[in-house]
Amino acid sequence: MELSNDKIEALRKLIANPGQNIVIMGHTNPDGDAVGSALAWAEILRRQGHHVDCIVPNKYPYFLDWMNGIEEVIIHRTDEEAARKAIMGADLIFCLDFNALSRLENLGELVGENTRAKRVLIDHHLMPGEFDLSFSFPDSSSTCYLVYTIIEKMFGVEAITTRMAESLYVGMMTDTGNFAFSFLTPELFRAVAVLIERGVNIPQIHNNVYNAYTEGRARLFGYCINRKMELIENGTVAYMSLMEHEMRRFQFQQGDSEGFVNYALSIKKVKMSAMFSAHRKFIRVSLRSRGEVDVNLFARKYFNGGGHKNAAGGKSFVTMQETIDHYIRSVREFAEEGHLG
Repeated sequence: MELSNDKIEALRKLIANPGQNIVIMGHTNPDGDAVGSALAWAEILRRQGHHVDCIVPNKYPYFLDWMNGIEEVIIHRTDEEAARKAIMGADLIFCLDFNALSRLENLGELVGENTRAKRVLIDHHLMPGEFDLSFSFPDSSSTCYLVYTIIEKMFGVEAITTRMAESLYVGMMTDTGNFAFSFLTPELFRAVAVLIERGVNIPQIHNNVYNAYTEGRARLFGYCINRKMELIENGTVAYMSLMEHEMRRFQFQQGDSEGFVNYALSIKKVKMSAMFSAHRKFIRVSLRSRGEVDVNLFARKYFNGGGHKNAAGGKSFVTMQETIDHYIRSVREFAEEGHLG
């Protein structure tokens, strides 16, 4: 991953004058990478003398509550006025860990209303939209790694505080499945080494993120695996589904089903896995795969979504049963076209 000197200089000019009102946007259902990259980038910008607000459309998972600075993140769903005021007053808007304003749902329209602010994209998803300045690197393992690389090039690693290092590590860790997949380059691990030198305590962060679930989440996981996991295509493709009443039964909180979709891939024959989660207005579709099975292609073709080769998603606006039926038909077609190997 090579950062253009021209783009770095363009970014340097955009943030050169201190005292600007800057907003950092994260995507709907913000994860560790969205939150971590926003918190780290916000601290760098504040150290340059700017006023910075981080905004996400809805609540981040509770297992990120421990992160330094997260209490200052504005959640649009619970504080619409604060979000609107910050966005409309922004001189500069950074869009981190998403490739199009549509990923913000109705917040995207609000960002579009501010015609004065420059918009900068820092992201690692395919097919980015139009922005005034874009750092789009689909071959980056995470947006946090991309932010780390930008900081390194603009300010040097000495500018990374322990707080920032922790935030960056959270995104690098979670978006690679604890360094198990997704562009595991030597450069990534060199960055991790630097973060350790800057004060990151890896066992503590791992414990904070992965060992902080509720009893309800543990029981929900057991329920999904035992009662809801189905295998098709001779055991090579899996799927699970959760209705709202099932989630309520286990006192569901935002983030409780995080990672469930990955579990089926621990079965030797399974090459592709899906998780269908019912929400009030739609069904969220999460897709994972391994090897050469391209779920980004599958998501774009069948669920109007996208993402990465081995991790993608989309939405369905029909019933759960219709969604599952569509998935089964689509998998069969996908297999017949030779995409499942």
